[in-house]
Amino acid sequence: MPATTYAVSGMSCGHCKATLTKAIGELEGVSGVEVDLDAGHVTVTSAAEPDDALIAETVDDAGYELTGRV
Repeated sequence: MPATTYAVSGMSCGHCKATLTKAIGELEGVSGVEVDLDAGHVTVTSAAEPDDALIAETVDDAGYELTGRV
């Protein structure tokens, strides 16, 4: 399964990690989410290439900002 890593700003704690893991993990086709607070990265594992716009919208709705792919 392909993994795509995104840079996300505004994350600083365990609550941020849990919020994004849950929100992105609920998207169709997503099988895994790893949040690296120190690097400011979120890695999404999915069956197919993720929809960057949908990931960005989900991150934004959760209160953070996706700044691009890593």
